Amino acid sequence: MQKTVNTGAKAGSSNELPAVAANNIRKEFGDFIALDDVSLDVHPGQLISLLGPSGSGKTTLLNIFAGFLRPTHGAVRFYGEDMTVVPPHRRGIGVVFQHYALFPHMTVGQNVGYALRVRRMNRDRIKEKVTKALATVQLEGFEDRPIEQLSGGQKQRVALARAIVFEPKIILMDEPLSALDKQLREHMQIELRELHERLNATTIYVTHDQREALTLSDQIAVLNHGRIMQQGTPMELYEDPKNAFVADFVGETSMVGVTRTGEKSVQFGGNEFETRSVVPEAESLYLAIRTEKLLVMDPGGEAGKNMFSGRVRHAVYQGESMRLFIDVDDDTQVSVRRLCQAGDTMVMPKSGDNVKLYLPPESTVVVTD
Repeated sequence: MQKTVNTGAKAGSSNELPAVAANNIRKEFGDFIALDDVSLDVHPGQLISLLGPSGSGKTTLLNIFAGFLRPTHGAVRFYGEDMTVVPPHRRGIGVVFQHYALFPHMTVGQNVGYALRVRRMNRDRIKEKVTKALATVQLEGFEDRPIEQLSGGQKQRVALARAIVFEPKIILMDEPLSALDKQLREHMQIELRELHERLNATTIYVTHDQREALTLSDQIAVLNHGRIMQQGTPMELYEDPKNAFVADFVGETSMVGVTRTGEKSVQFGGNEFETRSVVPEAESLYLAIRTEKLLVMDPGGEAGKNMFSGRVRHAVYQGESMRLFIDVDDDTQVSVRRLCQAGDTMVMPKSGDNVKLYLPPESTVVVTD
């Protein structure tokens, strides 16, 4: 599942220089290839997420953009200027680290103003910019607060303020919300999106959380084994995955092996499925079944295309929804998610029940390795 696919989806005019460009980047650590011929354009004002599992190369690529690592081959350009060997402090970028990297012996204001003091800015100008940056992240009046008195969410805001205080055109973020609890993390995702829209800075954001990437991004580049599997908008990646890895990694998906029977049809276990688009001619084909798009039908109804049967192994109540795990045969399991709505009188199947399932043709997506 290592086929490289790039949609080429970009923002801006066709003659606009990318704010950040990776050109055929390769990074080797001894015999290990962390990045393998990666090319990526990020256009001015975009927020792009580098999404992938641990070891996929996303943080290595971010560190090459930041100047903390040099590529073995290839080049990095900011607005057309070659930055490949330029040291980090001369790149004019803001960086937000995973664990904040705040100075514990400094106050909030001193942490935020540190980059300005290094640039030898005068004291009054530093105070003005620190006040503005803290107001941007909703920490007005925190200038004299010691770092150890802050919550995790407040520390994250200080790290953001420090990254934006000198108004960089490019901001790099390495899983900045991973240390926060789920509720705060989801709240901060919205705040980060709003902050990005206010600043209009080009932002490259590393995450392994596909929902976070979908929430935040204008574009997402999905990486695996040091290669970009697909780049596109959140909707493009979710609705039109180009290979089995992307389909399985982005969203809740059941992958079911199928056989091509026509230009827009496949077969699984004797069941015929009409597909949304032309089926690739390949040896390995999979139905990528999204949990929320698979429908539970009346078990006594007639059989037809895009229908198949199974038995419920587990029925899990999850508050806003019910998730069913269904054995289709000895080797295949699919899952269904159904929202629990007010006034809903439908009795959901329980463990051991036989069920009939329907996958609408417009939701029948077939992918290859």
